[in-house]
Amino acid sequence: MAESKKLPTKIEETMEGTVLFDVPFPEGDDLSGLKHMGHILIKQPYSIEYLHSYGQDSPFFAGLANRRFVTNREPETGHTYGTPRGHDMYTGKETEWVEITGEGVVHAFTVCHFGSEEFLPECPFVLVQVEFPGVDTLFLARLVGVDPYQASLDWIGMRVQPRYKRLSKFKPTDVYFVPAE
Repeated sequence: MAESKKLPTKIEETMEGTVLFDVPFPEGDDLSGLKHMGHILIKQPYSIEYLHSYGQDSPFFAGLANRRFVTNREPETGHTYGTPRGHDMYTGKETEWVEITGEGVVHAFTVCHFGSEEFLPECPFVLVQVEFPGVDTLFLARLVGVDPYQASLDWIGMRVQPRYKRLSKFKPTDVYFVPAE
């Protein structure tokens, strides 16, 4: 018979993560007060790694990494999308890749005072829908170079141009817009 290895019987404790001290709890055997105990609220980080594929949209992200704005057009109808789309939403036919300058105008905007974890350090920030000439749908992106505390309806129709992050993360946020010079 194989010699048995002694296995650990205790889990090491650390001070990492959430640690609560002096949590109220009734003394003795009377637990009836637990019905009225307040809720314990804790804050803890949560992170996962997620592997995904951009599939048919991959050329869009490769374009951004190379400072080029590519999008899709349905060859027969000429319907052109601001965001990548492998098939036309009306005919279902396969689209083709076309390059645009990325220059456009602000169609609509909002000032975001709260955002996802990635954007929290940038709050408040301005989110715009960009209208490109000859493109039938809008493109959602951030607008940089304007004061979110001085938001104005004058921004509607403002000419904007794309800026690309030098170090591409292969995310939609690799492109953002600034007022055109």
